[in-house]
Amino acid sequence: MPRSSPSLQSTAAALVRPRREAARTRPPTPAPAPPTSLASLLLHSDDPSDVLPPLHREALAILDGRGSVLFERSLRGPMVLPTSSLGIDGLRADPWAPGRAEARLAERVFASGAPHLLVDARAEAPALATYIGTPLAVLIPLQRREERFGLLVVGLTTAPRLDAVRPLLARLADAFTLTLEYLRQRRTLSLQRDLRGLLQDFSEIVSSTSTLANGLDIFCERANRLFHVDRTSVWMHERRSRHLVLHASSDRVFAGRGGRVPTDDPDSPVAAAMRHARAQIVLTLPEGDGVPGLSAMTLTVPLRGYRRALGAIICEGVRVDPGTERELLDRADEVGHQLSRAIENMQLLEEVLRSRRELENTFDSIADLVAVCDRRLRLVRVNEAFARRAGMARGEIVDRPLADFVGEATLRWIRALDRSGPSRPRRGGTREIADRVLKGTFSITVTDLLREDRDPIGHVMVARDITPQARLEAERAELRTRLTQSEKLAALGQFVAGIAHELNNPLQGVLGHLELLRATGAFSKQVRRDVQVVYREADRAAKIVRNLLVFAGSRRLARRSLKVNTIVQRVLALRAAACRSASIEVVRHFDDHLPRLQGDALLLHQAFLNIVMNAEQALFGRSHSRIDVQTTLDPTGERIIARIRDNGPGLPEDVLPRIFEPFYTTKEVGQGTGLGLAIAYGIVQEHGGQIVASNHPEGGAVFTVELPVRTTERSRTDA
Repeated sequence: MPRSSPSLQSTAAALVRPRREAARTRPPTPAPAPPTSLASLLLHSDDPSDVLPPLHREALAILDGRGSVLFERSLRGPMVLPTSSLGIDGLRADPWAPGRAEARLAERVFASGAPHLLVDARAEAPALATYIGTPLAVLIPLQRREERFGLLVVGLTTAPRLDAVRPLLARLADAFTLTLEYLRQRRTLSLQRDLRGLLQDFSEIVSSTSTLANGLDIFCERANRLFHVDRTSVWMHERRSRHLVLHASSDRVFAGRGGRVPTDDPDSPVAAAMRHARAQIVLTLPEGDGVPGLSAMTLTVPLRGYRRALGAIICEGVRVDPGTERELLDRADEVGHQLSRAIENMQLLEEVLRSRRELENTFDSIADLVAVCDRRLRLVRVNEAFARRAGMARGEIVDRPLADFVGEATLRWIRALDRSGPSRPRRGGTREIADRVLKGTFSITVTDLLREDRDPIGHVMVARDITPQARLEAERAELRTRLTQSEKLAALGQFVAGIAHELNNPLQGVLGHLELLRATGAFSKQVRRDVQVVYREADRAAKIVRNLLVFAGSRRLARRSLKVNTIVQRVLALRAAACRSASIEVVRHFDDHLPRLQGDALLLHQAFLNIVMNAEQALFGRSHSRIDVQTTLDPTGERIIARIRDNGPGLPEDVLPRIFEPFYTTKEVGQGTGLGLAIAYGIVQEHGGQIVASNHPEGGAVFTVELPVRTTERSRTDA
């Protein structure tokens, strides 16, 4: 707790001595001056050294006195302080602490409310006699209604007739009271003006920077000048840590050192200030208690908000003029109340802004597209994801129709939800819509935007982009279709293989016997031509059977290390003449860094040849025909991908599922057996790869062949 100074009287006297000594240096009998009314003096000056001396001269003139002293009550105990005087030599500067007898005397004077003649001051009021330097004096009480605030003491050389001058003394007392009250009101008005300026500057700084720290720095600097103190500091209460933390100070060095004081510290004036209800003037030792550098007289002001303590203002090095302590404390309390409101409002504003930022961050962190619109379907707010999808800034989107940013199907559905009118019950809905404006397939949920009375005032639309999911489902469906086709072709291959083996034996017998018959030459020319036709057709049937065996995978692969680019290049070289004659442009895009793979070069040559010839047939009779051939390595480095694309009419949707079936063809009868792509399919499958047929978005068919790379079986043998 603050410790009282052992020299309280000398400390207070030092604060008032300069003003007292200035008053004592005035000549006891000033030169005559033109009469000046009290109103004129008060109108032109609010300095007590200008206004009070004429009243002292009036008192000396009325009582024929030798000197007068004005005492005013102090708030720090029963002392009274000499605040002004005239004609007193060697006036003591320390406060007057009335003894018991002097206190009773003062009580009688104030109770009577009239001047009192003190005949023997040395006996009745010895302490007072030391001030006026004479045993004979008149005591004139000064009071406002019930408040006793001062005592005018006039030292005399001869005893006056009080009854004769009592009306004059009453008017003089009223003049002193009026003057002191006027001066107090002027000081109050000036302090109020300075206080308003201080709080206005604080509010402007806080409003412009939206930070409390900058405003508190300005407050401390202005409060230093307002209260005429050495240093002003603001300590804020941290409720979680239960500490008072130095947030701002007019002394930048002191603020830079920082400070923390526990709120329950019994020896800290800062902690004590926060617990007080009103401002106080604390007398402490020069070295200070709790806060380094705390001066001998400190003004502490609590900062209290609604149901909680906010902190404290500490003004060090206070200089209090006698009689102004109450005004100082009142002003300090007013400053504390105003600053407390400003701080609490700022803290509430910061909490609101922080909550709003958190909500905005949450709103913008939602990956789905969120749009809030009113009942007219005009956008009120959108999140960042919606703005990015729209390709516009959010400020440009707000207050525009929702129809500018969603497709017609979405808009019709939202309007259908709102057809029940304003009195409809709360409702919402979810629907999957392929929106061309939003460029994707979305799962859109629409709910009502409600106000406080639960009435709908708009809509909240949340659109989740399920385009990747829809694409994944499409890929899964394609894989299922491909798996079904593979299973079907595998079963068909086994069936074809069995038939091919059964047909191969009799065909070989027929071909053998025909070869023997042709070797004997025992035929006429007419018969020889017929036998030649039979042999040619039997050989053709045998080739079909061999192709069926290749499709079924019955032929044993002769694996060796090879380069896919080499095989494709040979195929294109083989078909170069045919392509030139058909005016087909062939464009190559080869990856020269492809790894080798293990496979049958002859069979792969046949597979790529069948695919290229199929592309040629699709481009037959078309102008500006083109075949693009590309080889590349997939990102995993495990598969080589070869794409052969033509710019022909593409594959009909009903043809794609059956494109690799044997004997299935879209050509006219006699123009194809329907085994080319089936054979290619079987060869690729036999190599552990896969072949896919699709239509290119820009037109034409694309055949994609994927072959696995087997690095463990690499060989230097070139294809």
